[in-house]
Amino acid sequence: MKKVAILATNGFEEVELTSPKEALESKGVAVHIISPEKGEIKAWKDGNWSKSYKVDKQVEEVSATDYNALLLPGGVLNPDQLRQDAKSIDFIKDFFKQGKPVSAICHGLQTLIDADVLKGRKVTSFPSIKKDLENAGAHWVDEEVVVDSGFTTSRTPDDLPAFNKKVVEEVMEGKHEEQHA
Repeated sequence: MKKVAILATNGFEEVELTSPKEALESKGVAVHIISPEKGEIKAWKDGNWSKSYKVDKQVEEVSATDYNALLLPGGVLNPDQLRQDAKSIDFIKDFFKQGKPVSAICHGLQTLIDADVLKGRKVTSFPSIKKDLENAGAHWVDEEVVVDSGFTTSRTPDDLPAFNKKVVEEVMEGKHEEQHA
């Protein structure tokens, strides 16, 4: 059975975690919420705090070798906190080093700036972080979903149907020789 890690913390955009999680689980994929936090993390929805979600494992308890792929939901608060957590950044880097599929949506790509894995990669994201991603070496395009050798990105929750389809496809395909940090 394939296993996917969703790395998130307080302030993740709720639908950007729940929608891909449901799409993967519907295909028989085991999905774990990984976080620097213990217990639960709180979602963000429509400009307000929303529900809390159970953390399956803390980032310090897991390794990229435990999973087939990584998913990074957005939200403004979530990636801003994760990018300051060294264990989370190392966890992200290891997926790229191992050639495993990585998916990020909206502001979720901000953590990848600190992981230093964007140079030469074609990506999309929420438009407000376009310049940050370009400054990190990425080639930013305004498309609903972009796949670059096992690395899948999308702009906003409106793109979730296309994003989820590609995420599932990439997870099922597995490792990509062209995936790189």
